[in-house]
Amino acid sequence: MELKDKIVESYVAFENGINVNTAIHDIRSEALQNFEKLGFPTKKLEEWKYTSLNAVLKNDFSIFPNKENSIEFADVKKYFIHDIDTYKVVFIDGKYSSFLSDTTHDGKDVCLMSSALSKSKYKAVIENYFNKIAKQDNLTSLNTAFANEGAYIYIPKNVEVEKPIQIINFTTGNDVATMIQPRNLIVVEENAHVQIIERHQSLTENAVLTNVVTEIYAARNANVDFYKIQNDKDNASLVDNTYIEQKTNSEVSVHTFSFGGNITRNNLNFYQRGEHINSILKGITIIEGKQHVDHHTLVHHIEPNCESHQDYKGIFDERSTGVFNGKVIVEKEAQKTNAYQQNNNVLVSDKSTINAKPQLEIFADDVKCSHGCTIGQLDSDALFYMQQRGIPKKEGKALLMYAFANTVLESVKIPEVKSRITKLIATKLAVNIGFDL
Repeated sequence: MELKDKIVESYVAFENGINVNTAIHDIRSEALQNFEKLGFPTKKLEEWKYTSLNAVLKNDFSIFPNKENSIEFADVKKYFIHDIDTYKVVFIDGKYSSFLSDTTHDGKDVCLMSSALSKSKYKAVIENYFNKIAKQDNLTSLNTAFANEGAYIYIPKNVEVEKPIQIINFTTGNDVATMIQPRNLIVVEENAHVQIIERHQSLTENAVLTNVVTEIYAARNANVDFYKIQNDKDNASLVDNTYIEQKTNSEVSVHTFSFGGNITRNNLNFYQRGEHINSILKGITIIEGKQHVDHHTLVHHIEPNCESHQDYKGIFDERSTGVFNGKVIVEKEAQKTNAYQQNNNVLVSDKSTINAKPQLEIFADDVKCSHGCTIGQLDSDALFYMQQRGIPKKEGKALLMYAFANTVLESVKIPEVKSRITKLIATKLAVNIGFDL
């Protein structure tokens, strides 16, 4: 049986096993019908021209894990940012782990999506925000059809969350192949501020496919600082769909660090619905072997006097493949827009590949918009200069790559996250450099 048919047939059993109100049932049913019509994306679609899921979809994925696994904190401590105190929302094989989590309802809600979807006290927020900005494309519709568990974060007006929030999904691999579909909803009200760190981590050598959807709403004067750490095993594939709506004077920044996994596809969509909005999209990709990372970004400037800044750096070794497809749309009414997009790539191996497609669609005439893309190798003159001063070639290459990535790292606002990413980069480059950027 093909995976698509298996998924569609399992839908009735899924809904029978959860508490659901009529409105959510209707949303799920419509999404399932959409997925049934569209199926999984193929390279025939322009948006998926350079990324094929065919090899991944051949696995006999378990839609629902057969049993729950327990995990000891000591065994997974290294995957947490444990240097600082944080709230934690942790899932094991798609199920909530109260043992590893630290949630709260003290002046804010950092808890579970399943509770928000089923309990009446969350009804108003769910009705106003759930599935309002998520696209109706193939994989987002699939996630919506089975949306039940994930992180629910609601930050009321004027609340500055005193510590970051970590969202972590572990997969243990009870089955030969496991598919999980987390659904996150993050609502940050007027003048509120929150920092969030997200990670998906496989603990098994079996195949894993994660299809996650996150909706983020930033109200007037809100500030959201979001970090995605992607450093998974070669058997794990990730499709990360993130949708962000911003209101007047808000700022949302998303840093994506892609260092591992089989196929990683990041769909990052910003919608600016107000004036004086700032959207920040930054990323570092360092991959090797036959790993594949595809960044698809969209910033939709709808109203005037707003900014967006995109800066993505990629380092590709061996037979790895990178894709960057960044689109900026400036509507006719969005005068005085300042949109910047930059994608720079280093091909360490002559067998690595990068497919880049920066796009600007501008319908306003009083704007400052720029985009650029570079693909090349390390500066041989600079490397020779460093060797002349006693720096070994391997360490010299690593220093140049650190410098190459620094424009992204310098905007990380959580020192412990910056330190962790610096160490991950050093590990990826197989060097030990005694300083942090």
